[in-house]
Amino acid sequence: MKKLALVSALAVAAASPLFAGSALAATAQGTATATVVAPITLTHTSGAVLAFGSFTAGTGGTVAVTSAGAGSKTGGVVLVAGSTNSADAFTVGGDASRAFTISTTGSTVASGANTMTFTTSASSAAGTLSASGAASFTVGGTLTVAANQAAGSYTGSYDATVTYN
Repeated sequence: MKKLALVSALAVAAASPLFAGSALAATAQGTATATVVAPITLTHTSGAVLAFGSFTAGTGGTVAVTSAGAGSKTGGVVLVAGSTNSADAFTVGGDASRAFTISTTGSTVASGANTMTFTTSASSAAGTLSASGAASFTVGGTLTVAANQAAGSYTGSYDATVTYN
């Protein structure tokens, strides 16, 4: 009987407001969020190419192509009549209205063992994807031509990178 009385006393004490513990601890609910962003994509436009055109080297110089595709030369380089210059082109896809940066590298073009270096320049250093998650940009560059550069058909590649801000 003593055990039953002790258990009853403990049950009453635990239910009493004196032991409720409201002054010793409190609980509130927080909020958690997460946003999954569509991955950014970069696609080279089919058929586009950074074309420095046809020229004679002469005493050397440069051939420049703007990001709009206009060509010019410096030094002893002579552009061949009817030569075509063009800027390269890319499309960007991803999360709607998100800002991004653009970077491009320089490289070399080669014809067998003969090479020439070039630098590149994107039409913009940054962009913002449209409401549908699309954007585009072009790339121009400057080719350095040595005096008496060997004749040939030169090809090469470079990298373009886009990164969300």
